[in-house]
Amino acid sequence: MWEYTDKVREHFLNPKNVGEMKDASAVGEVGSLACGDALKLFLKIDDNDRIVDATFQTFGCASAIASSSALTELLKGKTLEEAEKITNKEIADYLGGLPEEKMHCSVMGQEALEVAIKTYRGEPVEVHEHEGNIICHCFGVTDEQILRAVSENGLTTVEEVTHYTKAGGGCGKCVDDIQRLIDEATGKVAACEVPEAPARPRLSNIERMQLVMKVLNEEVRPRLKQDGGDVELIDIDGHVVKVALRGMCTSCPSSQLTLKNVVEKALQEQVEPELTVVEVSQ
Repeated sequence: MWEYTDKVREHFLNPKNVGEMKDASAVGEVGSLACGDALKLFLKIDDNDRIVDATFQTFGCASAIASSSALTELLKGKTLEEAEKITNKEIADYLGGLPEEKMHCSVMGQEALEVAIKTYRGEPVEVHEHEGNIICHCFGVTDEQILRAVSENGLTTVEEVTHYTKAGGGCGKCVDDIQRLIDEATGKVAACEVPEAPARPRLSNIERMQLVMKVLNEEVRPRLKQDGGDVELIDIDGHVVKVALRGMCTSCPSSQLTLKNVVEKALQEQVEPELTVVEVSQ
C-alpha cells in the first residue's frame, strides 16, 4: 500500500538502539496502545548537557519503529540545545522520506523528545500544551496540536492533518472542526465565521450500493492487496458501510487508520461524503 525507502526498511528490519535504558537521565513517553502507536524515549545526558546515548521502546507500524530508530541516531552527540531544534521533518528526511499517511510517526518522535527534555530540565509536562481544547476525541488531539502541525508543516487539507496528527482518522466527527482550524490558520475565514456546508449529492439505495462495490473492487482492494491485506463488504445500512478486514490488515496495529484513511476516505470522496465505514467480525 505504501512505498518505503530503503533506509526506512533498514531501520525497521534492523532498528538501532532498541530497549530500556536503566540509568536514563530523562525519559519521554507519548502515544498510547489504544491509539495504535506509543513511544518511550530514553536519554543519557552528561554534565555538559550533551546526549551521550539514546534508546527507545515503541509499539506501532514499520514507520513508527523506523522513525524512533532514526531519532536516536540523530540525537547521539548533540547538546540539548541542538536536540530540541530537531523537527519531525528532519526525522523523515533522515529516512529518505515517509509516506504521507505515516508522517504522524515522525511527529510522535519529536513530541517524545520534547517531553524528555522538559523532564530533564524539571519543567512541567502537560499532555496537551497550552491547555488546548480536544478536537479529535478518538486520538485525544487538541486544537493547539492541530494548529501547530498546520503552521510548522504548511498543511492545507484535513487529510494532511490526519497524516501528521491522526486527528480525523477515527470516527470522523471532527473533520469539520479540523477544516475550520485549517481555514483560520491559513486566513481563509475569520475565527468567528462558520462556512456554509456545500450541497451534497443524493443517491438511491441501489445507486449507493453499486458505487460502493465498484470503488471497493476497483480501487480499494487492489491497494490493500499490494500490502498483503484485503477488505470484504458485509452490508450497507443507510450511510453505514460494514466491512471486514482480511489478510495482513487484520493484524496490523494501524488497521483502524487504514479503515478510515483508505477505505472510508475513498468511499466518501467517490460515493457520498456522509458515508461511515465500520469494521465487523465475520
